[in-house]
Amino acid sequence: MGSMKQCWSVSSVTSVVADLISAFASPISGETRLAAVIGDPVRHSLSPQIHNAAYQANGLDWRFLALPVAAGRAPAALDAMRALSIEGFSVTMPHKEVVAGHVDELMPAAAALASVNCVRREGDRLIGDSTDGIGFVRALESDIGRSIADASVAIVGAGGAARSIIDAVARAGASRIVVVNRTQGAAERAAALSPIASVGAAAQVVDVDIIVNTTSVGMASGPAPDTSAVAPEFLRGEHIVADIVYQPRRTPLLQVAADIGAHTVGGLGMLVHQAAVAFEWWTGQPAPLDAMTAAVATA
Repeated sequence: MGSMKQCWSVSSVTSVVADLISAFASPISGETRLAAVIGDPVRHSLSPQIHNAAYQANGLDWRFLALPVAAGRAPAALDAMRALSIEGFSVTMPHKEVVAGHVDELMPAAAALASVNCVRREGDRLIGDSTDGIGFVRALESDIGRSIADASVAIVGAGGAARSIIDAVARAGASRIVVVNRTQGAAERAAALSPIASVGAAAQVVDVDIIVNTTSVGMASGPAPDTSAVAPEFLRGEHIVADIVYQPRRTPLLQVAADIGAHTVGGLGMLVHQAAVAFEWWTGQPAPLDAMTAAVATA
């Protein structure tokens, strides 16, 4: 595989090894199993912290790395997954759609979305799934202490995260989904994922049970870090307001919602729970959620 020489340098391999050594006091053995997140950029990812904390808590001889894979190189990374017996890949931008077209099998959510953020190896067969949506639903239900079945939900945004959440919320039994987005065409394509979803105006969030911001509005490094993703006049104290942004922990939207007495749910839970879904799928063990959350609580 001569092309692999283009993906790795001595410095990058040294960095990976250093990350492994610092992550665990126990030595790596011939029995150590490997998983990784692939993307570009990917060195900022919190996934290694979350997964390695889970492996350590459950006493598993596994390690998790962040592997930079440039655009267009995802098929080669999947070949390497087979060749090197890597157990699982988490997949981030820009590879989710490409990976969906190159695995051997798609789970239902991944097939509906034509997008994969999690790959499991079974022998030489690679199976792709999308865990973002179910991770969001698990995090939300854990936080509010009940199922979202029969709830009405407004989704703000129509990108990849919005699409995964629309799909998962519908599968979880929501009664109605309203998609609110600046671009009509994107909103229509996102709403087409479920028969209970429709495109709505911003003011329609007043009449739902749950409001979910899936845009980057309010992100610390985003285009409008001091702006609420939903106009304050559309929020009520009876709302459950969730934001998938986790930096900062309390976004402007969540602050405004909290100020009027609404129940707020931050984005860190989704990050942890989607990783927990992957952990359980790869290892067959229950995810140690407390350890995984603690690993990134101050990140």
